[in-house]
Amino acid sequence: MSIAVSHPSPNAPRARSTKTIQGASATVSNDTPDISIDTRHMQHALALASRALGQSSPNPLVGCVIARGETVIGEGWHHGAGQPHAEIEALNSVTQGLRGATAYVTLEPCNHHGRTPPCSKALLDAGIARLVYALPDPNPVAAGGAARLAAAGITVEGGLLAEEAAHLNRFFLSSVVRQRPWVIAKSAHSLDGRVATREGHSQWITGDRAREQGHRIRQAVDAILVGPGTVIADNPSLDVRLPDTELPRAARRHPTPVIIDRQQRVPLDCRLLATADRPCIYVTATSSETPSTGSNGRSPTASHAATVAGNDGNRLETLRNRGHQPVLLPLRESGDFDLTELLHRLHELGIQSLLVEGGAAMHGAFADATLIDEFALFIAPLIIGGAGAPSAFGGTGPASLDDAMRLQALRCEALGDDWYLNGLSGSGMNLLERYHGADSFAQTSASRLSSSPAPAPAPAPAPEYL
Repeated sequence: MSIAVSHPSPNAPRARSTKTIQGASATVSNDTPDISIDTRHMQHALALASRALGQSSPNPLVGCVIARGETVIGEGWHHGAGQPHAEIEALNSVTQGLRGATAYVTLEPCNHHGRTPPCSKALLDAGIARLVYALPDPNPVAAGGAARLAAAGITVEGGLLAEEAAHLNRFFLSSVVRQRPWVIAKSAHSLDGRVATREGHSQWITGDRAREQGHRIRQAVDAILVGPGTVIADNPSLDVRLPDTELPRAARRHPTPVIIDRQQRVPLDCRLLATADRPCIYVTATSSETPSTGSNGRSPTASHAATVAGNDGNRLETLRNRGHQPVLLPLRESGDFDLTELLHRLHELGIQSLLVEGGAAMHGAFADATLIDEFALFIAPLIIGGAGAPSAFGGTGPASLDDAMRLQALRCEALGDDWYLNGLSGSGMNLLERYHGADSFAQTSASRLSSSPAPAPAPAPAPEYL
């Protein structure tokens, strides 16, 4: 399933998985110890990292295992912003000497002083003899930990299970690399693609197990987006509802609701907007007099914008007083929003992952704009039929089958009588493939690790997500 780690066999091919850098000379070699042991430890580190799903944002999911041969002597994972990094948790759990041990980390150890000191220095001071990590850190402010350890004579290897680590941290990678959230389109529909009958009856198309899986996805993401039709028709709460035995109420992190309401039709007394209990992001249009872009080429912020002509000017102020966040965007000539601009604005508000549950029109708009990275589709063994029955995806759609969106990395799971299909779009795969395979990693790491020894980092403000 898409929000869990999928691991290969412990006997994964060695040459594909890892590169070795010996000391400051950064010599690349494939002569590593037993790769099956390394792979098992990295799989364990990935499993540890996944324990913070839905809790670590805006930080990455990171796990660390410290071992001598097959024996694990320490482990830990990063629980969330402001809390110890995975390497520190693992070091603190060790009850014996660390000399000669190997540290397995799912993300290159940080090399800057943010809210916490650099993990590269902590590993070096502890006497770690060898570092194995999965992903290079994409953030230039925090990167460089591997180079620092290599410069000090530590054996450093990178790229082990990089594909799995990239998938686990796809939200984080999208935010850092693309400056926009990772977008998941979720739909529950019949075999013929209908989300309701011609009379609008839709509860429930899928069974309990499928709906629980949908709530697990909600728990993992930062925000959930709907349009006015969904809010007016269903008055949803868009919260996480899972059994207490699986996720205690205190550990639940409800995603931030994002409401697209171009014409301000959503009633202020709906569940999502009536109180300040759960702040929402409310996206609506600027006035027709507001230019579509500012002097910097970006859309005006709320401070520049007026309300839509004919609307009650008190509406946005009421929402602000209730603790909600209005986001005002100009309309294009077509009468809709630039969704790419919307995603950049959500990124600026700290949103790294966005679940689109907005119905056919919203799904279609994101699909037409090729902004969907991942599809989470729940399919019931029903044939609804009817020309007037709404479908899962609207919009314009492609004119040719050659232009239709073909899912990749497709996974299928039976959930009771229903099926769960998860797959990536071309845009999602393009991001993650940057981290697939040893060759692409070697180009990334060798240029950084072949440099001169890294000096001790000076204290610097931490990036917002660290």
